[in-house]
Amino acid sequence: MRYDNIVEGIFIERPNRFIAKVLIDGVEETVHVKNTGRCKELLTPAAKLYLEKSSNPTRATAYDLIAVEKGNRTVNMDSQAPNLAVGEWLRGGGLVPNPTLVRPETKYRNSRFDFYVETGDEKIFIEVKGVTLEEDGVVRFPDAPSDRAVKHVEELVEAKENGYRVFVLFVIQMQGVKYFTPNTDTHPAFAKALEEASKKGVEVLAYDCLVTPSTMTIGKPVQVIMPGDLKAYRIREISAPLLVWYDRAKRSLPWRENPNPYWVWVSEIMLQQTRVEAVKSYFARFMEALPTIHDLAVAKEEKLLKLWEGLGYYNRVRNLQKAAIQIEELYDGDMPCEYEQLRSLSGIGSYTAGAISSIAFGKKAPAVDGNVLRVLSRVHRDDRNISLEKVKKEVEQEVLAGMPADRPGDFNQAMMDLGACVCLPNGAPLCGECPLQEKCIAHREGVEEEYPKKESKKPRKIEKKTVLIVRDNDKLAIKKRPTKGLLAGLYEFPSLPGYLTADEVVAYLSEHGMKIIHIQRTEDAKHIFTHKEWHMRGYQVKVDELEVPSPSGDVREWIFSLPGEIETVYPIPSAFNAFTKLLHMKQGMEKTKEHD
Repeated sequence: MRYDNIVEGIFIERPNRFIAKVLIDGVEETVHVKNTGRCKELLTPAAKLYLEKSSNPTRATAYDLIAVEKGNRTVNMDSQAPNLAVGEWLRGGGLVPNPTLVRPETKYRNSRFDFYVETGDEKIFIEVKGVTLEEDGVVRFPDAPSDRAVKHVEELVEAKENGYRVFVLFVIQMQGVKYFTPNTDTHPAFAKALEEASKKGVEVLAYDCLVTPSTMTIGKPVQVIMPGDLKAYRIREISAPLLVWYDRAKRSLPWRENPNPYWVWVSEIMLQQTRVEAVKSYFARFMEALPTIHDLAVAKEEKLLKLWEGLGYYNRVRNLQKAAIQIEELYDGDMPCEYEQLRSLSGIGSYTAGAISSIAFGKKAPAVDGNVLRVLSRVHRDDRNISLEKVKKEVEQEVLAGMPADRPGDFNQAMMDLGACVCLPNGAPLCGECPLQEKCIAHREGVEEEYPKKESKKPRKIEKKTVLIVRDNDKLAIKKRPTKGLLAGLYEFPSLPGYLTADEVVAYLSEHGMKIIHIQRTEDAKHIFTHKEWHMRGYQVKVDELEVPSPSGDVREWIFSLPGEIETVYPIPSAFNAFTKLLHMKQGMEKTKEHD
């Protein structure tokens, strides 16, 4: 289609939807805007415009606003142009060859569709939508809510059910765009209706246009991405810059030197809830003591717990051993490579299965943890609550669809490193160092510190305890914790619920058959678990030999052992770090910080 009498102008303002103030040859003119949409991203101060001068001298406005320069693009703004261009395109066989009928504005039921087309075999309805909203090469429709557009889509579905071939054709009134997607921000109901219609057989197409100041013709197809596929598409987009960054900046970690399945597995279990720096020395010690899956399977429990001492979450190492036994029995000692097989092993969840499968075996499997959820939440500016298991599963499917098949392990590790080193939690992302800053919607909109969205943590329950450091000559009293529950099967210093005074401690020990020589208060201590806190008051108590041959109550379960023996044989959780340090005992890797 073509315009006559095109002149240039400079945009000043838009008082309402129908008119604009434009500077033409140094004179301010009121011109007609042939588009009632918002067009805020187009009509910016001093934007260069193209206008068609009317041949009718009696018109209230002498000019129609036709097009605008936006960056290096010329964007046609005429809301009538898409139908005119599509009409020419249809008649020329652009959609279907040799149409026998092309009729505009055809009524169907309660709607009037833009075109009705017939061929020898088909009857076709087409609804045309002009698109001018573009951001970073992505074009979207609508730029304002449109209930009429929803109604048209729904009635196209009805026409499809009645035997017609039906299309929604989005005419992109510019060139050089990446893809089209319905605008879920402005009108989620339209986006939902379009996606549902697509599933029911409505064909959704988008074409760009060759635009000059005086012409617009239909150009090439533009990829259409529905909302449900958009996040996977964006993940594909970020893969290349992410992997370039990873090849340059990846962390040097001992388990990456030899990414065999056993090393990957043990390191990933250790890294759950534990800092990388703390894990390094534990990993080396564990692998030296238990270099193979078989060694892990046959190890004594107390040896396992001692190797794990200080890392916390002791069920992790118990499950490691259970899974090692399963691997011995089911897979002849060789770790399986498939995601579902890995998921069936004790203690291996979706994240760990994805990490092992992708890193050790090169399988395309997602490894989505808190780091990955945080990164993608910001990249997508995703308002979903990442605390929900349902959301995590959705993200896993999006990552699976979008991650590269040729480097899945590197992709997963790159996401981990990015979240751990750059896209930091608690409102402190290092966006200037991020390889995805140009792709990140939250960063582009300046709201990265508002993401991710998650539920507020419930306050932890506080438990007050009195810890007793009971010494009989050179030996210290310890006791084994119950075999189930928090810190199951580990050893601890004896303790009593609540805060006791020195006199109450003396009375308790005397009642249970101990002779007190000296008692001294230690500094208070605190340890934080996931759902509770221990607030501990400590006493050092020196006792003489038992006054009676058989002590009573819990005291009967106490073990008196030398400090050196406790260090090497009995695993003491780091909840008691303040007290082991007081006694100059070494515990775990000594410098490890644990959050049980």
